[in-house]
Amino acid sequence: MRKIGVLTSGGDAPGMNAAIRAVVRKSIYEGVEVYGVFQGYQGLVTDNIHKLELGDVGDIIQRGGTKLYSARCPEFIEPAVRQKAIENLKAKGIDSLVVIGGDGSYRGAQRLDEEGIKTIGVPGTIDNDINGTDYTIGFDTALNTIIDAVDRIRDTATSHERTFIIEVMGRDAGDLALWAGVAGGAETILIPESPSDMKEVAERIESGMSRGKKHSIIVVAEGVMSASQCADELHKYINVDTRESVLGHMQRGGKPTGQDRVLASRLGAFAVDLLLDGVHGKAVGTENNKLSATRFDKVFEESHMIDEGLYRLSRELSI
Repeated sequence: MRKIGVLTSGGDAPGMNAAIRAVVRKSIYEGVEVYGVFQGYQGLVTDNIHKLELGDVGDIIQRGGTKLYSARCPEFIEPAVRQKAIENLKAKGIDSLVVIGGDGSYRGAQRLDEEGIKTIGVPGTIDNDINGTDYTIGFDTALNTIIDAVDRIRDTATSHERTFIIEVMGRDAGDLALWAGVAGGAETILIPESPSDMKEVAERIESGMSRGKKHSIIVVAEGVMSASQCADELHKYINVDTRESVLGHMQRGGKPTGQDRVLASRLGAFAVDLLLDGVHGKAVGTENNKLSATRFDKVFEESHMIDEGLYRLSRELSI
């Protein structure tokens, strides 16, 4: 194998740059040329592919976002469009590709692998919703961003004796809400994986008020409902002064934590090792802190599950 390509796709996640850096430097260390595909799958189709050198990935490990950019390319599901991308890769002698992204990015990678381009997926998404890995690149940074916001909001919630409803990302997965809620001491955590009972939420708030509690924090994943919808539902059962805070895309930005930088570095280098060993059609990850590789089809077979024990603990601690 002479040349490896690398791209980032889907929503950006802190640590993607660290993963790009690892792919580039590991490839060059092994004597392999490496090419960056700019603007994700769209860049494959438009031939926005350029050779990368060591200096191209200098001073990026600490930066959020992605040096290679990301773009939507819904037309990539069309065989003719993918064929154009494959032709662009082969014209440069690239027969292997590292794809950094989430579930949708993996599906594109699987198609390319089936059609002759050897691919390895690297999990880059703040939602931590990829099967086959304990943690995804960007999750820890986004989590700490949310925790910092919760801590700040609690200060004003206490001062004004209010119930604050904080909406975080997580359309289909509740890991961000769950972990941030536990770490931030939230009284209520609402996640897509568990039915929401607003009457019970109201009763929990009333119970706290009866023993002198002056404020409450509710963390809700966007996949459950919006913060404003949550407030409307809550007011059906209890008369409390509420404020809503939607953290939005600030959760995607910022310097990656040490945890995300190390995880990205390990997974990026591991992806190159697998390709050099002739392994492809798999997604890398860590399981019990050990590097692992899972076939794409197995990744898609099951949804990432929340830690049920942690969810139970969150309810036990929010009495």
